[in-house]
Amino acid sequence: MHPNPHKAAAPFTFDLVALDGDARAGVFHTPHGDIPTPIFAPVGTQATVKSLTQRQLTELDARLILANTYHLYLRPGDDLVAEMGGLHKFMAWDGPLLTDSGGFQVFSLSDTRQVDEDGVTFKSHIDGSTHRFTPELSVAIQENLGADIIMAFDECAEPYDRAYNIEAMARTHRWLERCQAAKTRRDQALFGIVQGGVFPDLREASAEFIASLDLPGNAIGGLSVGETKPEMHAMIEVVNAVLPADKPRYLMGVGTPQDLVDCVGLGIDIFDCVLPTRLARHNAAMTDTGRMNMMNAQYARDERPISVACTCYTCQNHSRAYIRHLIQAREMLSGTLLSIHNIHTLLNLVAQLRAAICAGEYHDFARAYLAHLNS
Repeated sequence: MHPNPHKAAAPFTFDLVALDGDARAGVFHTPHGDIPTPIFAPVGTQATVKSLTQRQLTELDARLILANTYHLYLRPGDDLVAEMGGLHKFMAWDGPLLTDSGGFQVFSLSDTRQVDEDGVTFKSHIDGSTHRFTPELSVAIQENLGADIIMAFDECAEPYDRAYNIEAMARTHRWLERCQAAKTRRDQALFGIVQGGVFPDLREASAEFIASLDLPGNAIGGLSVGETKPEMHAMIEVVNAVLPADKPRYLMGVGTPQDLVDCVGLGIDIFDCVLPTRLARHNAAMTDTGRMNMMNAQYARDERPISVACTCYTCQNHSRAYIRHLIQAREMLSGTLLSIHNIHTLLNLVAQLRAAICAGEYHDFARAYLAHLNS
């Protein structure tokens, strides 16, 4: 008879392998495999990374995928996912999964939501039906989905409104305690989320509270939502000076090459962003020298790959001319080939950053990479 996997002790531990200044290389151990850090997680909002198969993600060496609580609750329903054996089985992905709490999506529905101390009432973007999320329900949905890493239900406030940030941060802390009390599965790691807008004293207070709960990992939310890059970097520095060094640090929703290099240098371990697949759907390729608009007429007879040095499937097999043709013909393969390339570009970058940290060469690598990127 097999022990109940929900009750078994799960190996959520974080090993720091190397430090280079504030940049860190580590390994986060989960029930579905080890996650080497720093890591970039492609976003699979509705249990799919848009235009890619799970086999393609495996071939890209994606080690963590993010799915969305709000979207999967609305469609197909978390109860159905649980009935189908959980998200890993449902989407046929046996690697680590992370689900966000739905907080950011709910608070993005600013015209149709009402916040109170107990939770949030909102209308579905699909059919306008009314729903209500509480911290307890967010955890229950994520337990049905069964991801390895689950996020606390938080309130993401506009970054410059100090009065509202004070209120939202305090509510986020109370909701985190409720999430912690509601959680029943030991094979899932609950991360708390630091809030506080662009205000150093609020960020510091929030980080101190989150750190005090001794969770398996910690996240930084409410950044890359309209503030400047210097403001984002300043908040990360404040928060990372407080968050425990022996737990992974997850910067939510950030993922340009420049951001990955800069924020790894500030001590961030985990990133996610919709950018690589979104750019692919808008005919843009991410490269180590910047973005390329693949619709440009100059590529019509260009036999070169997107990037000559790139080792991804797309660049090993297809020309710029072919990709431009697919875009003009509105063939969906263009989105697949560009998504493969864009995700490879970010995954390869974090692998290079990890290698540089382990070699004690992060600062030299970062300086050379960013000079090349912005040249």
